[in-house]
Amino acid sequence: MGGAERIGNNVSGNSKSRVRPRNPRGEGDRLRGEILAAAAELLDADGGGERALTLRAVARRAGIAAPSIYPHFPDRPALVLHVMRQAFAELAAWLRSALDGTGDDPQERLDTVCRAYLDFARDHPERYRVMFGGTRNPLPATCDPGTLGAPGSLGADAMRVLTDCLAGCLAAGRCTSTDPAADAVALWLGLHGLAHQRAVSPSLPWPADIVQRVTVPLSHLV
Repeated sequence: MGGAERIGNNVSGNSKSRVRPRNPRGEGDRLRGEILAAAAELLDADGGGERALTLRAVARRAGIAAPSIYPHFPDRPALVLHVMRQAFAELAAWLRSALDGTGDDPQERLDTVCRAYLDFARDHPERYRVMFGGTRNPLPATCDPGTLGAPGSLGADAMRVLTDCLAGCLAAGRCTSTDPAADAVALWLGLHGLAHQRAVSPSLPWPADIVQRVTVPLSHLV
């Protein structure tokens, strides 16, 4: 696009809106990225959650007029789906980054990636909820728990990190898994359940070793 129509800080009295300079011609992809970034900011800001993701609010946050969104995202569900895709990509990058600072011990690497997953869910609670369907948008078929790690699915890259760590434990004789890919799905379900319950029941007296109690049996660690 040659550039989006600009709006000022006086729109709807929202001090969060900003004046956005016009993109040079041919830089529509840049605007698309800015729209997604604005949507992610809205999710994280003030606990607004998925309800905050209206096209008008996202446009205001990005400093553009609402009609400028439509060439990139035809409606709200399309925008939410792309936010989900971006969040899953961020999760995969988060897990890989956690492993970068870990040694070669396969069991330590598996423990690190499990804890990193839980940290992501804790540090980005609203984004995490939207990743798995939120309250108003059904979970896409490609992200069904049964196909979470399938090629092309939303969670494929993150699941691959988990599967690789589990396979590393198997190769080193640290676990008795007969199907690392299937056991990685079971492990993810355990992590997802723990992340959810921690979010909804923060005052529960969680055992200090709750992570190991969930992950060790699901990983078939020796």
